[in-house]
Formats: sequence, structure tokens, C-alpha cells
Amino acid sequence: MNYEWRDRAACRGAETDVFFPDGTTGPALRDIERAKRICRGCPVRAWCLDWALDHGAAFGIWGGFTEDERRAMRAPLDQRRLSGAWPPVA
Repeated sequence: MNYEWRDRAACRGAETDVFFPDGTTGPALRDIERAKRICRGCPVRAWCLDWALDHGAAFGIWGGFTEDERRAMRAPLDQRRLSGAWPPVA
């Protein structure tokens, strides 16, 4: 798999801890917002999010989204898969 998109990521060289905050309340909210701000200006944000969704990244901010936000994105797709409605039939 090609991961060259990572070389163009806005977070390259940033403090890793910002993207992996300790919790979701209190001081962690500051890191979450800081990470999301970096992601908003990232030219490869979509690739990063796709990677996180494809690989089930359980922790951290990826593509500008928290674990809970990514879980909510995956829920409808997971439901379609469980119901047998996935993959779509052409």
C-alpha cells in the first residue's frame, strides 16, 4: 500500500501527544482542538481519514476526527454490512 500522502501531512513534525490526548474532557479538549486546527489546513486530510477508517484506528485524531466521531461515521456502513446490504449490487 502507498503511504506517500503522509509525507505531505500538516502534522508531520508536530507533537504526537496533541493527536493522542489523554481523555476527552478537561485539558484534553485543548489538545483535541489544536489537532483539529492542524488537520483543517492539511492537504492530505481525506487520505488520513480514509486510512483511519480502513484500519479501524481506535485512538487519536485522524483526518480531523476523534475516535467517537469516526465510530459514528462507521456505524451506518457496519449496519449495512451486518444486514447483508453490502457490498452494493450493481
